[in-house]
Amino acid sequence: MKTSFEVFLHTVEDVGGQGFFDLGEFPPFDPDDEAGEFGRLLGMAEDPLAALIVAEQCTGAGRGRWVNEGIVQDEYGDFVRAGRPSDASPGGWLWPEMPDVTWPRA
Repeated sequence: MKTSFEVFLHTVEDVGGQGFFDLGEFPPFDPDDEAGEFGRLLGMAEDPLAALIVAEQCTGAGRGRWVNEGIVQDEYGDFVRAGRPSDASPGGWLWPEMPDVTWPRA
């Protein structure tokens, strides 16, 4: 946004195979939830650091793991090639715990 930063949580079904890493093409977990298809707004902040704090508090995201949109598919590819480990990334980073969130229905 022009005056603030918005933090969205995007959750999609992992339908990638050994060679399909286009996260933008993955379907949402709930295909009937049109409002959730883009993602859920977790919060807004006035500056980038405050936006990172919102993401950390709402999702357990690790500040040292942020990548831009153009890199996330490479990160996902590394995850797939590593056999989708449940404990840590190939670089040794622990995967964040997903919050137990119940989304409001429209």
